[in-house]
Amino acid sequence: MAGKRVTLAIATALAVGVAPAALGGTAAVAAPLTAVAATGTATVVQEGGPLVVPSGEEGAVTTRIRVTLPAGLTGPVKARLLLPNPTWDLPDFDTPAYEPVTPTCSVNGGAFWPCPWDSPGNEVLFPVTAAGSTLTYDVRVDADTRAAVMGKLAATLEVTDATGAVIGSGTVAFHFTRGTPENHRRTTVLGRDRAGVLWQYESTGRADKPLKARERIGGGWNAYTSITTLTQRTAAGEGDLVARDKAGVLWLYKGSGNPDAPFESRVRVGGGWNVYTAITSRGGGLVARDKAGVLWWYNATHHDAPRVPFEPRQNIGGGWNSYTALVGSWTDLTAVARDRAGVLWSYGFNTPPPGFDPKYAPRVRVGGGWNVYDRIATAGQLSGSPVNDFLARDTQGRLWLYEGFDRDYDLGAVVPTSTRRQIGHGWGIYDTIL
Repeated sequence: MAGKRVTLAIATALAVGVAPAALGGTAAVAAPLTAVAATGTATVVQEGGPLVVPSGEEGAVTTRIRVTLPAGLTGPVKARLLLPNPTWDLPDFDTPAYEPVTPTCSVNGGAFWPCPWDSPGNEVLFPVTAAGSTLTYDVRVDADTRAAVMGKLAATLEVTDATGAVIGSGTVAFHFTRGTPENHRRTTVLGRDRAGVLWQYESTGRADKPLKARERIGGGWNAYTSITTLTQRTAAGEGDLVARDKAGVLWLYKGSGNPDAPFESRVRVGGGWNVYTAITSRGGGLVARDKAGVLWWYNATHHDAPRVPFEPRQNIGGGWNSYTALVGSWTDLTAVARDRAGVLWSYGFNTPPPGFDPKYAPRVRVGGGWNVYDRIATAGQLSGSPVNDFLARDTQGRLWLYEGFDRDYDLGAVVPTSTRRQIGHGWGIYDTIL
């Protein structure tokens, strides 16, 4: 009987793959769990269908992918999200294609972690998890305005078992749509009423209703005979302007970065500005017309010290008294001017640096009929176009939007389109619009 018990012990030891210590082997340990390979196919389903992602300030949205594993599968399971090769171009040069997207991921309801889509091969690897009847993979996506160019995008979630075999895959679809641009991407329109109160209208980023309700900035602005925007104004409280008082002193208001109070306290630039009959912006600096019709350019210094915002003035030509309106651009060196017959003319710039000629290029005729307006202003990228739009107010107080486009890109001659769109009424309460 003893011999039989020994034989049985040996057989049992061999069955578990260890030798009993009594027979000179090592101490017995528990055998590791052996993964069972899939005998069927995993089902991959994106709950709720394609994820609509608003590209803008709306915030993140989440899609859940539910994976149903084959019956009896055990062991570790891996998953990866395979993204398509980009077919779009971003407006920023040398920018990774997926940079406008900020994704985070989660497995089985756990904590979210950054899972960038611009990783090598446009591939997102999910943490390994133990097999169960179902697994969930959440992908949360926050996208900025630039992501709208991505449109409809189809990725693939691929699931593998412990052997590395693919046991299932399915499509994960995203639809990037245009949302509300972030406040630093939206411009503003300013209006001064006859009581001297300055009002701000934020743009919405919507073509059907481009302006929000007005917000009061402050009073006392009727102390100025001219107000001019210097740099791009945004709903984030960015952008500088200058104002000339009745004594001819020019004051600088730097952008504060605070949307609720967009300007810092004024800083004195200098006196003598009453020699000019018109002042407008030019690429961060100013152009000013004197009483003889000579146009002078004050190029921006870009100094941190606000009291020296301009270089010494340069004479860039005479004959500008033929115009009843002169409107420059915040962002470039172009301008439009209206003559006494109501014809609007566009002025580009001659040559870009180096070898830059500060004078405007020969004028280009835009069209007639502009005497119906008593105010014309540059509106920045109000409609979402890549160049400056224009605002015009008629004598009935109606506000019209002219979207801008490049007539001649080489010369930078930006002109309004021939089609206008009414975007407001009652604007006759303002004596200044900018």
